[in-house]
Amino acid sequence: MICFSCGGSRRSENSINEGVIEYKANVINEHHPLASFAPSTATVKIKNDKWILEMSTMGIFNIYFSCNLENKTLAQMIKYMDIKNACVETDSMLIEENNKYKLTFKETNETKLIAGYKCKKVIATKVSDPSVVFDVYYTPDIGPENSNALTPYKELKGMPLDYRVLRLGLEMHFIATCVKSEEIKDTEFDVPSYYKILTRPEFDKEFNRLFADFF
Repeated sequence: MICFSCGGSRRSENSINEGVIEYKANVINEHHPLASFAPSTATVKIKNDKWILEMSTMGIFNIYFSCNLENKTLAQMIKYMDIKNACVETDSMLIEENNKYKLTFKETNETKLIAGYKCKKVIATKVSDPSVVFDVYYTPDIGPENSNALTPYKELKGMPLDYRVLRLGLEMHFIATCVKSEEIKDTEFDVPSYYKILTRPEFDKEFNRLFADFF
């Protein structure tokens, strides 16, 4: 296992297509009703044309987003106690979802080392609210060029290591802290057979019902 920390540097010939990225996670709106449930870290596992984002709160509430670029599908999964729900969407089904967080990007000549990777900087602007502008850093040295094909970052040809994301109604800021080159089992990206497969409306309804019980 190799871990590239923020203090190191790397060469493009050491690029990886299989491994783990660890992120620090922060909520953008601390007053959001779900802010107290937000995790402080996130993990992304990649292997060729697949990646899975994993987040956990107190080890009991777990959220997963598993992307298969070849099949053009994104699976969302929630595991909480005896609740294990999932929904699987195709690229055409994700258009509406991604448009909720539609971004435009302005290229810059700036770069920054993040988790040992030289990252390119772009300036992102929210289409729905142009007053919201933030920096995004990504590297072409991790994963395939089209890693973001099913996300609002599809224009970026590389893995984002400093970015914002809207997941299940909560906007978060992720910054990579470490990248590990290691073998990942193919089964890591599968939706377990014991999960209940729902349509997106059903999935959202169950998610909202779950959190309604806390308030």
